[in-house]
Amino acid sequence: MKNKIQTTNPYNNKVLEEYNLHSEKEVANCLEIATNCFNTWKHTAISKRTLLLNTLGDILNENKEKYSRLMTLEIGKPITQSRAEIEKCISLCDFYEANAEEFLADEMIETEAEESFISYDPLGTILAVMPWNYPFWQVLRFAIPTLTAGNTALLKHASNVTGCAIAIQELFEKAGYPKGCFQTLLVNHETIESVIAHESVKAVSLTGSEKAGKSIAQTAGKYLKKCVLELGGNNACIILDDADLDKYMDTIVNARMQNSGQSCIAAKRFIVTEGIHNDFVKRFKSKIEALHYDNPINEATTIATLAREDLADDLQRQVDDAISKGAEVIIGNTRNKSYFEATLLTNANQEMAVFKEETFGPVAPIFKVRNLDEALELAGNSKFGLGTMLFSEDIETASKKVIDINDGAFFINELVKSDPRLPFGGTKTSGYGRELSQEGIREFINTKTVYINK
Repeated sequence: MKNKIQTTNPYNNKVLEEYNLHSEKEVANCLEIATNCFNTWKHTAISKRTLLLNTLGDILNENKEKYSRLMTLEIGKPITQSRAEIEKCISLCDFYEANAEEFLADEMIETEAEESFISYDPLGTILAVMPWNYPFWQVLRFAIPTLTAGNTALLKHASNVTGCAIAIQELFEKAGYPKGCFQTLLVNHETIESVIAHESVKAVSLTGSEKAGKSIAQTAGKYLKKCVLELGGNNACIILDDADLDKYMDTIVNARMQNSGQSCIAAKRFIVTEGIHNDFVKRFKSKIEALHYDNPINEATTIATLAREDLADDLQRQVDDAISKGAEVIIGNTRNKSYFEATLLTNANQEMAVFKEETFGPVAPIFKVRNLDEALELAGNSKFGLGTMLFSEDIETASKKVIDINDGAFFINELVKSDPRLPFGGTKTSGYGRELSQEGIREFINTKTVYINK
């Protein structure tokens, strides 16, 4: 199995497919094809590049069920959530089709020159190292702006979503992108350094763990290559006494339980003021009880298995640690191989792993505080900096706290989420750089000064 990848359905542990890893010669060929493609693709009119996005969106829509089923089989995501992921990818196509030309237009600057402006030029071939939990969305939110800016792309996807990785390359080819514009590399992690080192690769984008981010950043720095890192998160969800739980409880629970809790931007630390604490716990427990666990391919399933058994092992360690330090299990803490029951913990404190570490699964620890200031202090006491949520009816006071949140995002009365129209990324050990919006399409470009005298 050394030179093969095997994908497995985490719900029933049945083998799905087996794939051969690319040889060194095949990888070298992919790099050469990407370079040759870039030399012509960079001259392709932006109007033609954006027109391809229309076709790309149409193909996603036509194959929505096929792609959704593939995703669900490979990682156990409930089918309705897989379908929603494809629909979000279609909105991404629509956004950049409408806005990319404006984002990349020359910016005229008045100087002493006859003419001076900023030209936004592509860099070359960009390597993406992507995770499994949103296998289409996380790749496309990188690839669509990157290719539309005139670059070519290579994808090293997580091995357990190899079927999705191959399907994404086929998607771009079916849409009419030239050969080599987007290619999937079936390689192991040991091959990544040689790919980054290659002269054709100009930058790297990674979505993954803190450990993976440090490794990629170190390698990219060694070869003086730019990188964008979207890493883990330990998002705080602050619930104040005046929060409208009737209106927002579903949003709050979804912020933790969507994709069975396997999301970097999920709510992971629930910081609740004492006046609403008991009511909040009661309502959260009731919502968890209403979740429906079943085969993720079934339409009625709302929470499913984790993607791998080792993820459940790690989650169990974190919950056991919390219990040993005084946490009370209100509901949950039952597991079977890759399945981990949605779990609610109270009496949580800062000494627990569920406070210090990222919990990648359906575990919700609740931390009781006295007031907003104490809540903000607790929220900020983290090495992570991806996003914070705050639920309150006092929007004026909440809005004044934006400066006090050192994360990449602050959402009031809404769960932290990525949106094509808004920049996405973190601070501290949650990474650096931005995806999506105008900022995202300008990450992998040469911001070139042009100065002309006649």
